[in-house]
Amino acid sequence: MNRGNKLMEYKDYYKILGVDRNTDEKDIKRSYRQLALKYHPDKNPGDKQAEERFKEINEAYEVLGDPEKRRKYNQLGESYRAWERTGGRPGGFDWSQWTQGAPGGVHVEFGDLGDLFGSGFSDFFNNIFRGVPGQQRGGFGRAQTRGRDIEQPVSISLIEAYHGTLRNLQHDGRRLEIKIPPGAKTGTKVRISGKGHPGSAGPGDLFLNVMVETDPRFERKEDNLYTEVEVDLYTAVLGGEEIIPTLTGPVILTIPPGSQTGQTFRLKNRGMPKMHHSKSYGDLYAKIKVMIPENLSSEEKELFKRLAALRPT
Repeated sequence: MNRGNKLMEYKDYYKILGVDRNTDEKDIKRSYRQLALKYHPDKNPGDKQAEERFKEINEAYEVLGDPEKRRKYNQLGESYRAWERTGGRPGGFDWSQWTQGAPGGVHVEFGDLGDLFGSGFSDFFNNIFRGVPGQQRGGFGRAQTRGRDIEQPVSISLIEAYHGTLRNLQHDGRRLEIKIPPGAKTGTKVRISGKGHPGSAGPGDLFLNVMVETDPRFERKEDNLYTEVEVDLYTAVLGGEEIIPTLTGPVILTIPPGSQTGQTFRLKNRGMPKMHHSKSYGDLYAKIKVMIPENLSSEEKELFKRLAALRPT
């Protein structure tokens, strides 16, 4: 069966997060935080339904929290709803124009996304958002001695760089399965011996030049990751909990009372794996950004005035 016609369930990510399709990025993020805190496994130990709900929430935010993924998802949603209005039968929607890795492209296999995510995201997400376009293969010229090497760029996401990933490439009519190791950086080269240009003294090698795509959630510096956490004024003053994204799933960070903008928390071993050292990781640094409330009502302004009067000068 063609992958594009595969029976697949459409996921309504807006419904999962409980927001309208026109909701702005700020409100999507707010709804995600509230739901993620509510259904986080740490707050619902042993509750399988809460765990599945938590997975759905994170998958929905993975799409709606990313401008490019959300744009594509909105286009898909319009097409899917138009098909439904025509009386489309279950399983009859043509997914082929929306799925990545169509015939002729490079197939990507993904590993486990971590303990919190179990078997990973849904088939819908993997088919629509996890594919990678096919790479162009160069021609094979003559070489008088050893064949020349071939260098080919390959892009991977930050989460692929975290877990390691595979690329399937077509070479001389044969499929090559190439492993990109965990911890790969932009500039990492993966060598495939003997797959370059042919030559009288033997073929050259094929090198994949890795480029790790940026992730809007993190800044990477070597093996450490940096992220900014928006905290409302009341949580900063009184303390509370915030959901922190990591590459193995969100974790709950306890915000102590009196936290200030710029205050940074270190999450040990939550950074990138160190290449060739599978059990060693960098750290994740979460910097607090306190959000001052806007558009205060008259009553709220009065309360702040009363609070200010209570503070010693």
